[in-house]
Amino acid sequence: MSVEPYREITFDKDGDGPPGQSAGLAALARQGVTDLVVLAHGWNSSPSGATRLCSDFFAPFPGLFAPGVEAGYAGLIWPSMMFTGEPVPDYRALVTVLPEKEPVLGRIAELLASAPADERAFSEFGALLRALADVPDADDPGAAAARESLPEFLVADPVEVCALFTAALEDGAPGERTGGDDGAGLGEGVGEGAGEGFGEGLKRYWKGAREALRQATYYVMKKRAGQVGEHGLGPLLGEVARSAPGLRVHLVGHSMGARLVSYALRGLPAGARPVASVTLLQGAFSHYAFAARLPHDARRSGALRDAQYRVRGPLVASYSRHDKALGVMYPLASRLAGDSASVTGDSPALDGVRAGLLGTDDPRWGAVGHDGVRAVPGTVERTLEEVLREGVPVSGCVNVDSAAVVGSHSDILRPELARLVVGAARPGRPAA
Repeated sequence: MSVEPYREITFDKDGDGPPGQSAGLAALARQGVTDLVVLAHGWNSSPSGATRLCSDFFAPFPGLFAPGVEAGYAGLIWPSMMFTGEPVPDYRALVTVLPEKEPVLGRIAELLASAPADERAFSEFGALLRALADVPDADDPGAAAARESLPEFLVADPVEVCALFTAALEDGAPGERTGGDDGAGLGEGVGEGAGEGFGEGLKRYWKGAREALRQATYYVMKKRAGQVGEHGLGPLLGEVARSAPGLRVHLVGHSMGARLVSYALRGLPAGARPVASVTLLQGAFSHYAFAARLPHDARRSGALRDAQYRVRGPLVASYSRHDKALGVMYPLASRLAGDSASVTGDSPALDGVRAGLLGTDDPRWGAVGHDGVRAVPGTVERTLEEVLREGVPVSGCVNVDSAAVVGSHSDILRPELARLVVGAARPGRPAA
């Protein structure tokens, strides 16, 4: 580890951690630590990879804090998803974070590897995705409301879902013809490509099945990050505040880890205010999360409405227009995961899925890491150069355009971002 003192905070998928974690963090205060910087990694990280990220990220920090500040560091390790870009995902990697789903993941891997041209196989695949995402049984009379709030692609006809995803992947321009002369565009009939039989068309749709699996795992991890933050980190920080009331905690989250630390604010016990600053690096959650009213529906608020007021200092959102993962894929995933329309009839219409593939530029589905916090009055807009030169505002939401140094979603190992975190921790002062 590049810094000392360093501790690791660990949680399982439900936000439960080993005993004694809060005591270990509070003990740092008795050792003279005044400020604790906590980094939560994003998804697709193994535990060892997350520890390496923490070491690399924290490396520039020594010497950045002003005299009189004794910094300590913690890496928050949570079970995120290992899901790389191989044609058939390594289900063993998925099992490391979803061990209870091993039989389901094993069978999914078998289907993706064999790609049977059989409608029954797609029906089985759809059932497996629902089991992976803990979708309640359609026959359960008490589950109707829960199913209506699910992503549409999880409960719609799996053949049509996989055909839609295949079209989007092959063409990149949904709605047009895909793959040469096969004719299976986004709005065309399933398996009716020119020059190929019905079974051959079905076999091709396993490409879209892999994307459906990605979207399902995104949905699972999105829920998990919120669960770990609200029911794990939030209560833990409340315990630390009781044991070490003078310790200033600075939360930093990357990607879905930004969602995690933000939900920790919602999970803080009443009256607990240990969090002195929050820095969100390329946050993979809604840019309307902190809004009291949604621009497109004034009757609704963001999931984290007013959570920024639980921070004693600023809540900083670092964003970059160069982040294509948040600019393109996040809106797609959010549109698909956020559609509450029920499609549980005899003839499911996949209008929601089509709209997701066609309309990813809809501002409703934007990410905080792509254009900052939105619809929160009083939010301050700055460039990274400005806040490093002039200091971070002392409170409230602060959007920081970091496009000058952040060229992609994972591009966070930058000394300028380390200085930004320290600037948020000591607001109002130019960064060293």
